[in-house]
Amino acid sequence: MQTELTEHETAEQSDGESRERSARTPPDRCLSLTVEGPWGHFRRVDGNTIKATYRLPPRTTVAGLLAAVAGYERDGYYDVFDRDRSGIAVQPVASGDDASETASIPRTMNLPENSLTTSNEGMKAVNARGKVSVRYPDPQADRQRVNYEVLVEPAYRLDVWLADDAAYDRLHDRLADGRSEYVPSLGLSEFLASVTFHGEFSPEQLSESDDPVAVESALPAPDGIVPSSDHPHGTERSPGDMTTTERSGEFTGRKTTEYLRWAYSRDGTALKATGVDAMRVDGRTVVFS
Repeated sequence: MQTELTEHETAEQSDGESRERSARTPPDRCLSLTVEGPWGHFRRVDGNTIKATYRLPPRTTVAGLLAAVAGYERDGYYDVFDRDRSGIAVQPVASGDDASETASIPRTMNLPENSLTTSNEGMKAVNARGKVSVRYPDPQADRQRVNYEVLVEPAYRLDVWLADDAAYDRLHDRLADGRSEYVPSLGLSEFLASVTFHGEFSPEQLSESDDPVAVESALPAPDGIVPSSDHPHGTERSPGDMTTTERSGEFTGRKTTEYLRWAYSRDGTALKATGVDAMRVDGRTVVFS
C-alpha cells in the first residue's frame, strides 16, 4: 500500500492530481476516532429565540474539530477538508466504556445561559497599549438570557481520509500521540471534547448490488434509504463545505458553500439504503461524505 501511495499521492502532487481521489473514489487509508463529552451544541443556522442544535455535528464542524487537533489556524483548513479532497463518516455511538457500540441519537435538554458578548465592541482591556494587555468581556454590560438546546453526553465515531498526504500524516501524528494543538470541543467552546484514537484502517469498498445495505453511520444524501416503521430515522440539513470570504469586513471571514442532507437512526439500528458508496471500516459499514 505504501508503494502505491508514494507513486500516486505524494504531498508534492499538483492540486489537479489530488482531486483525482474524489469523495466517490475508495480511499486507501483512513483514521478512526471517537469524540465525546458531557455536553454538545451544534447550532442550527435556522434557529431563532431558542438556540436549537443539530443531532449530528455538521461536516464543517467535524472538519473544524479535526483541524484544531492538527493545529490549523481559523479559516486555514477549508482546502484540506474540501469535499473533493476528503471524506468524513459520522456514527453516533454510546459514550463512555461502551463507545464502540452503536447508540441512539443523544437526548437533548434546554439550558439557559446569561452570556456576555465577546465581540470587539463588547470587550474591555487592561493596559491596552502596553506590551502585555488583557481583554475580557465587560462584566457590567447588559446580559440577555438565552435558552440553548444542548445534547446530553453526545459521542460520535468519526472516520476521515484526506487526499493531502502531508495533512493526513499531520493529523495522524497528533492523534497517535494523544495530543491536540488547540482544545477540541463539541460545538460551543465551553463543551470540551475528549478524543479516543482507534487507529488507521484500510476501507474496503462493498460490491455494487441492488439489495439494500445496512449502514451504521449517518447517511449523506439519503434518497436511497429504505424506510422502516419499526426503526424510524430522522433527517436534517446542515453545512457541508465552507470557504473563506474575499470581501473585507465580512463578519466571520467564511461562508457556507454547500449544505448536506443527513439521515440518522433514532434508535441505533443500522439504516438500510440502496445506491450508496458503502465501505467497511474496522468491522463497520459507513458512508463517507
